Amino acid sequence: MFKQFKENFLNMVNIRLIVLAVIAFALGAVMIYRVFDLQIVNGEKYLNDFQLKTTKVRSLASTRGNIYDRNGNILAYNELAYNVTIEDVYESGRNKNANLNDTIYRLIQMIEKNGDSSVNDFNVVLDSDGNYTFAVEDRQLNRFLADVYGFASIDDMDYKYATKTAEEVVNDLCASDRFGIGNYTDPEDRKSFVPGMGYTKEEILKILAIRYAMNANSFQKYIATTVAYNISEETVAVVMENSDNLDGVSVAEDTVRRYVDSVYFSQIIGYTGKISQEELTVLKEQNPKYDLNDTVGKSGIEYSMESELQGTKGSEDVVVDNVGKVIETSNRVEPVAGNHIYLTIDKDLQKTVYNILEAKVASILLTKIRNIKEYTPAESSGSSDILIPIDDVYFALFDNNVIDTSHFSERTAGENEKEIYESFLIRKADVLANLREELLGKKTPYNELPVDYQVYESYISSMLYSNAVIMEEEVDTSDATYIAWTNDEVISLYEYLNYVISKNWIDVTKLDLNSQYSDSEEIYSQLLEYIFENIDNNTGFNKKIYKYMIKNNEISGRQVCSVLLEQDIITIEEEEESRFTSGLISPYEFMRDRIRNLDITPAQLALDPHSASLVLTDVNTGEVLALVSYPGYDNNRMANGVDAEYFSSLLNDLSTPMINYATYQRTAPGSTFKMVSATAGLLEGVIDPSTLITCTGTFDKIEQQPPHCWNRSGHGSLNVTGGIQHSCNNFFYEVGYRLGTVGERYNTDLGLQKLEKYADMYGLTETSGVEIEESAPQISDIDPVRSAIGQGTNNFTTVGLARYITTVANSGTCYNLTLLDKLTDHNDKLISDYKAEVRNTIDMDSNFWDLIHTGMRRVVEGKGYFSDLSIHVAGKTGTAQESRSRPNHALFVCYAPYENPEIAMAVRVANGYTSDYAAQIAKDVVEYYYGLADEEEIAGTAKELTGGSLNAD
Repeated sequence: MFKQFKENFLNMVNIRLIVLAVIAFALGAVMIYRVFDLQIVNGEKYLNDFQLKTTKVRSLASTRGNIYDRNGNILAYNELAYNVTIEDVYESGRNKNANLNDTIYRLIQMIEKNGDSSVNDFNVVLDSDGNYTFAVEDRQLNRFLADVYGFASIDDMDYKYATKTAEEVVNDLCASDRFGIGNYTDPEDRKSFVPGMGYTKEEILKILAIRYAMNANSFQKYIATTVAYNISEETVAVVMENSDNLDGVSVAEDTVRRYVDSVYFSQIIGYTGKISQEELTVLKEQNPKYDLNDTVGKSGIEYSMESELQGTKGSEDVVVDNVGKVIETSNRVEPVAGNHIYLTIDKDLQKTVYNILEAKVASILLTKIRNIKEYTPAESSGSSDILIPIDDVYFALFDNNVIDTSHFSERTAGENEKEIYESFLIRKADVLANLREELLGKKTPYNELPVDYQVYESYISSMLYSNAVIMEEEVDTSDATYIAWTNDEVISLYEYLNYVISKNWIDVTKLDLNSQYSDSEEIYSQLLEYIFENIDNNTGFNKKIYKYMIKNNEISGRQVCSVLLEQDIITIEEEEESRFTSGLISPYEFMRDRIRNLDITPAQLALDPHSASLVLTDVNTGEVLALVSYPGYDNNRMANGVDAEYFSSLLNDLSTPMINYATYQRTAPGSTFKMVSATAGLLEGVIDPSTLITCTGTFDKIEQQPPHCWNRSGHGSLNVTGGIQHSCNNFFYEVGYRLGTVGERYNTDLGLQKLEKYADMYGLTETSGVEIEESAPQISDIDPVRSAIGQGTNNFTTVGLARYITTVANSGTCYNLTLLDKLTDHNDKLISDYKAEVRNTIDMDSNFWDLIHTGMRRVVEGKGYFSDLSIHVAGKTGTAQESRSRPNHALFVCYAPYENPEIAMAVRVANGYTSDYAAQIAKDVVEYYYGLADEEEIAGTAKELTGGSLNAD
């Protein structure tokens, strides 16, 4: 009876049958619904509207906390913006990749047409020659390759994948079933697919960046991938108008990270970016809610304070269909904004110090530039005597990509650009012809070639090694022919390359050979083709040609200066331009004026010097008031999706602006180390306040290569105060010797142990405590005699020296320095009030401190440029030689006021010639800090410097 009733009922109505199944997943329960309509009409059954629905939990990003300076000035914040996103709503099948790639391609075209840019944080970029190159290296590169090729860990990755080139990675991904970026030569033949076909290299990278990011979410198709951040209203309108033809594309309201005065603070604050797999692994241990869609701190305070700035995610339940499209949402839990960080940094002080550094480095360049073609040092010349020929300045504009040589061949090129380019083509054809003649058998020995051709052939050799055509791991470095080539002896490049082939050091798979078993003649022939193909449009090789065209007057200084105007690199008053073009101003003076006015900066030239750093502390609290690295970079262009073109320019910038010179660069401290040696000598009892040590100019207790004082005629008899005041090397050689002497026996290990003990008291054996990335210090492990004057293998960062001089200034309290002032929640309620921790204290008699402080005060009293300063300063100079072919590093550490110390600072100008120049920077900073001079008076322009003596160093 029931059976009959059921059949009658189905013939009368339409029934919706719902089958429910609950499947347990690792992270929770997901409800899956099979929904369909079963309709009965006149006894016939019809199945309509089949749909698979899945309910999942979607996390909602929180708003990142702000970053402020010590006075509440905002440095990093979030700004409301519109982003373009895409979801993978594409049906699986043979045409999915083609359809998805086409959508992304058209979308990027729309975005860029309105001046916006797509996200391109893929780890491959284009170099200056338009070739694929990795944007990461070392462990980051290995992690990237492991992710690309599906290895869970770096250790699991096979050698063949670990050695993939950037081009191979791109080709492999384009050819993969995952992405299928390219086209078919025959649409009917599935085997005719050509990776990348139909797209430029730049377009491939842009599409690949989006596809790679989408692939990371392939298990969560309902999670959108950002294609472009902070788009304009015009782009919003275009995308919305074309939404019917852009499946899965949406415009979403979001926030983007913004940095105020970015260049000044980028090294401290860092930037944010899309989380990497390696970062995710680490962060999930701290907070399991992190996922691959998160934006996290990549460097600086953004990185170190990630857990405080990130905030707490919200969540909502989403119902998606079988292709991942969201149908409905429910159970929304709002996210909680991140906490705000207040730094100890003073914004105005930081900016002014940066400008002082730039102006002073430019001043050093002005002081050393001469109107000469080439500098040839005299036999008696030292590193402080090195001059900069004006031709080196002209070439620097080419070498560091300030002048865009690719524009020379454009239709819009200026008159001088066209003239230079025409001359360049003639010269390049001549160079290539001569090189081909050499490599076809002329066989001129390397040491008999003209200097420019030596440079060209060295470039070719280096290129073959860097491109792994010559397999470095196979080369026998003890081989006589190899040694002859590397030592520039009587051997030609022709002979060397043929020898390399005979030794099987060539990777023949890199050459276009019919067979890997080709004979040596065929291999050499194809090697030549490889060489000339690769140097033909090679930017690095072309720069070598430009260099010698300038030296040989084939490109004039006036042409170079004119190109700066034609390419709008500089802008000057019409009157000055008229005087220059009419010949009333020489190119030499024109270029000096550009440097003087900072129209062309030291960072752009990337000559020696081009960088500097300064760290200024509160000696009574251990707070860092300024931590400055010159040059900086614009972290706004690194956050919110990396600007690939800008990032590539940073990687190729010879001034390396992404290096924090205050925390990463380590050099010998020079004579700034002598207060450590003085402390060691006094506390170990090898000297006392009345001890006199006689300096004759040479330290004769070491027979083999006895060291000398900088004053070869000697200083006479000095106590410890005089030793510091006159920076007498012999005085501190003797201290180092005595520290290692027991009875009549000199023990180097003992001397080094004692120096390390007292260096540790000043915090020089560990990183300084600041909450950003920092290089570990290096304490000398050789020769306590020379180590006592800051030589040996001593190497410290500027911030490490700042902690050291802070400890000297306050007479023995060594802090773990801090950049953090306080932490508040998003409603500005105080959470933590940070204080610098006291690492240790130095228990030393006040009389001993007075001896050291008095010596430092007398150092400054001996500097004429400090004489008009109403605030008394105590300090110590240091000049560190690293190479005789480059200027010395210039260092200065000091504190003020001398009578009652409040601030301390460490200054370093890498390759800055002499510590006098670093000391003059410190003087300008003291003037500004105490309101004795305005920024415009001390940092507006560059000027030639006085001083520069190595005395008292």
